[in-house]
Amino acid sequence: MKRRVVITGMGAIGPNGHDVAEIWRNVAGGISGIGSLTLVNAAPFASRIAGEVRNFDFSCYFSKRDLLRLDRYVQLCLVAYREAAIQAGWDELPPPPERTGVYVGSGGGGISSLEQNYEKFLAGDDRHISSTLVPMVITNMAAGEIAIRHGHSGPNFAPVSACATGNHSIGLGFRAIQHGEAEAMVVGAADALITNSFMSGFTRMRALSTRNDDPAGASRPFDAERDGFVLSEGASVLLLEGLEQAQDMGRPILAEVVGFGMTSDAYHMTSPAPDGAVAGRAITAALVDAGIEPSAVDYINAHGTSTPMNDKTEVKAIRSAFGKAAERVAISSTKSTTGHLLGAASALEAVLCVSALQNQFIPPTINLQNPDPECDLDFTPNIGIKANLEYVASNAFGFGGHNAVLVLRRYTG
Repeated sequence: MKRRVVITGMGAIGPNGHDVAEIWRNVAGGISGIGSLTLVNAAPFASRIAGEVRNFDFSCYFSKRDLLRLDRYVQLCLVAYREAAIQAGWDELPPPPERTGVYVGSGGGGISSLEQNYEKFLAGDDRHISSTLVPMVITNMAAGEIAIRHGHSGPNFAPVSACATGNHSIGLGFRAIQHGEAEAMVVGAADALITNSFMSGFTRMRALSTRNDDPAGASRPFDAERDGFVLSEGASVLLLEGLEQAQDMGRPILAEVVGFGMTSDAYHMTSPAPDGAVAGRAITAALVDAGIEPSAVDYINAHGTSTPMNDKTEVKAIRSAFGKAAERVAISSTKSTTGHLLGAASALEAVLCVSALQNQFIPPTINLQNPDPECDLDFTPNIGIKANLEYVASNAFGFGGHNAVLVLRRYTG
């Protein structure tokens, strides 16, 4: 019999707020976190908007030494971990260290640190390149730093699967506890890729929205006038524990992870397979793992990036997996308010799904003013709604054809 796995703590930081409560309040209220691009010089780019973490004093959390030796994505992740650990009570009663693992990923790692040090190299100032540049840049350092600081000596891994990274981290952590490899897992993802190179690369791909005169209205999944995603940054961490351990240690139980599925489009470097069938298989695999029929799902948090191809392909994937049930299930894309956090996106969306279960509320897809005729499902346009939620699903589809889907359940005992 499979072991039950529950979520006992969550932490998040992103463009919509500095903790889970603030982010949920803004996302549920349809308040966008998108603004003008300030982390880099916006002038060279066609897209001059972004979802930045604003007005946050990192010096309140980190020493001067750590501010110099840790990339921004790792700092964001440690902030999210701290919130999750306090909520779960791990700060006062930690789980057994040798039975606690960390699966925390990143889509791109420390690109900002790489750029800053490369500028020194080009200027002939290589003597001032950081001696910790390599660990600052590599994508496993958030997972490593969490384990080092908190003594979590169980399995440690940093999934990297572009925009599906967060769901892979959570799903694989879920499996690790199910299979007895750990009693507790730190899972999630972080990215801070609002950098010159990523802005340039996405601009060349024509992937970003250029609705610069209306930042809050730029991310508009499933709308006929969508013109690309908005690049954002942030981190989210969830703490998973086996149900028996969580009960024995008196943890708050926020929700239960019940299903995980993953597939590969095996199709194209950046474009999803147009028929959505393989992504649909990932959804089906998650539902089968959860032991439920499609009709049992009350809400889907869509991948919904606001790109012309992705959104209509996701509709096909949902129809492929849900059949007739696709017509009645409520769906929304919270990227309409958060923008796209890349590798960290689905980790944040898992946090929002748990919040939806806790509050029995479906957050809206804002900016959905003129629905695309090819996106003809119920996307909860513009205003969130109260609902009876027991099961929710969360889709994540990444460059390279990586598909990962989670199913969560409201915990009732």
